[in-house]
Amino acid sequence: MSITQSLYHTFQRYRTLQTDLVKALPVVILMPHSACNCRCVMCDIWKDNKNLKQLTEEDITGLLDSLKRLGTQQVLMSGGEALLNPNFFRFCEILAQHKIKITLLSTGLTVQKHAEQLVEHVNDIIVSLDGDEALHNYIRNIPDAYQKLEAGIKQIKQLRPGFKISARTVIHKINFRNWPAIIDSASNLGLDGISFLPADISSHAFNREVLWSDQRQHEILPDKNELPELLSILETVISTYPAKFENGFIAESKDKLRKIYQYYAALHGLNPFPFKKCNAPWVSAVVEADGTVRPCFFHEAIGNIREHPLKNILNSDTAIRFRKELDMATNETCVKCVCYLHLSPGTKLN
Repeated sequence: MSITQSLYHTFQRYRTLQTDLVKALPVVILMPHSACNCRCVMCDIWKDNKNLKQLTEEDITGLLDSLKRLGTQQVLMSGGEALLNPNFFRFCEILAQHKIKITLLSTGLTVQKHAEQLVEHVNDIIVSLDGDEALHNYIRNIPDAYQKLEAGIKQIKQLRPGFKISARTVIHKINFRNWPAIIDSASNLGLDGISFLPADISSHAFNREVLWSDQRQHEILPDKNELPELLSILETVISTYPAKFENGFIAESKDKLRKIYQYYAALHGLNPFPFKKCNAPWVSAVVEADGTVRPCFFHEAIGNIREHPLKNILNSDTAIRFRKELDMATNETCVKCVCYLHLSPGTKLN
């Protein structure tokens, strides 16, 4: 992108935030495939594997005009497991022709199998890591999940040592005591970094047609009497790994990491939910495996790319009104959100 194009894109991002009319869309999240190859204890996506939905090459080519007009710079391939779509690498080829960078979010189970194509067609990879070997396998509910993840990382690094592959960990009742071991595992696996977030237990996201019952929530939510231990372990992480915060291996700041405790404490009514600075509906959009478009993972659908172009959906009366009326400080979905995004107009994407 030239300096002129960069300045124009920054201006359009500024206009979007000021007017609620989407003129620039830096990030798009695509879900190429609805199914998942893990059976994680904190997620329900895999429970609907029989009702397969997936994006097609026609869907991706149909998106191009909107992505070009809105200056999209990065596509995150999420899911489900994106690599289950047999046309995944064709999608990457189409997007790369328009200089759109691609990040893959993956369970890591088939990274080794696809390693050569991944280093050719994807800019970076974020894998899921839930614990040390034994705990990761337990939470993923897949035999040898950790070993498969390890083999995939090793293969990627052998093919291209400088290729960025990092991890994301959901911290919850089952693994919070394993937090230091998770960081050590990330280092031992040869990952380039790791990020953390709390578990979403209160929304319809992640294929929850029916909200979790109290009993199901408490399988993942740390008990009230466990919160002091959670806070103690969190502070131990902060004091034990200062270099990993300083060099960015741990993606979050210390204060942001503390919000994981604050979030769980808020669910027990001990404090307000932590403040989140987010503008996701103004700078990104989610396209699900059946073409459904959402302003973010957690809010209601606003259209479908198989019926209308993405740029039209984002600037429909319904979508504009949603952005104008959205008060993140009071909206229940936003208040309880665990995965938020904030991009200022001048933020450059990697």
